Amino acid sequence: MKVGFVGLGIMGRPMAKNLLKAGHNVTCYNRGSGPRDELAEAGAAIAQTPKEAAAGMEAVITIVTDSPDVEHVILGPDGVIEGAASGTVVIDMSTISPEVTRRVGAALAERGIQMLDAPVSGGDAGAIAGTLSIMVGGEAAALEKARPLFEAMGQRIVHCGPLGAGQTVKLCNQVAITGTLLGVCEALLFAAKAGVDPNRMLEAVSAGAAGSWQMSNLGPKMVQRDFAPGFKVGLMRKDLRLAIESAGHMQAALPGLALVAQLFAAVDAAGLGEEGTQALLKALEGLNGVAVGG
Repeated sequence: MKVGFVGLGIMGRPMAKNLLKAGHNVTCYNRGSGPRDELAEAGAAIAQTPKEAAAGMEAVITIVTDSPDVEHVILGPDGVIEGAASGTVVIDMSTISPEVTRRVGAALAERGIQMLDAPVSGGDAGAIAGTLSIMVGGEAAALEKARPLFEAMGQRIVHCGPLGAGQTVKLCNQVAITGTLLGVCEALLFAAKAGVDPNRMLEAVSAGAAGSWQMSNLGPKMVQRDFAPGFKVGLMRKDLRLAIESAGHMQAALPGLALVAQLFAAVDAAGLGEEGTQALLKALEGLNGVAVGG
């Protein structure tokens, strides 16, 4: 397929490369020149604006930071909407507000352009390996048209419902991840306070009912004091803000979400917003006056 790709960050860069590896014709736009050069070397064409990236394409993928960024690259000056033709499928793979998703989709529909919201889970490792979980909202026919693209980037593709449902399910994902991560952090602190080797604790517990992706993958990193980002604290704070806003609209009481959002706020306030989400441990270490591992 001929596909435009807007946003070459930690996730977008390997996702675009996987589209190229699958044989798709990819035209990329990114504000920074470094990722553009990297994709050009991989075989992509380079556009100077989102409008140019969308011109003549069967589909356009956007993956940028937040709701205002999506509105800007799709609906703003020289945006995707100005270059995409009627019948094009615009696929937003960012994590943004479900309400904004529906607003952008309505504006595109006035031009005969279909939209899918398709946020992802799996981190940079999943983006590189092409094993992402992709949560799709929108019309089934548009999903089937875009399926070859999704199959090049992900392993599990789930149609969650109408436009906006993909974003809602992604926020469910973030609620579950951060709640579980908090439990792992507390278990590590409990072991450290008790004088138990945290590595032995992880070995014993991760094979049982308490096992999780966060325990198996982020637990050892925390013990090793490896806080390099697979997914940054600052981005997770944005996702939790979106979840809290949506919960407020629905009058849903989610006290665990509120607690973990406050702890991530403490990590960010300490200047650690660029670290990986496993830096949540540092907020608890500060409360307990003890460090895990090292």
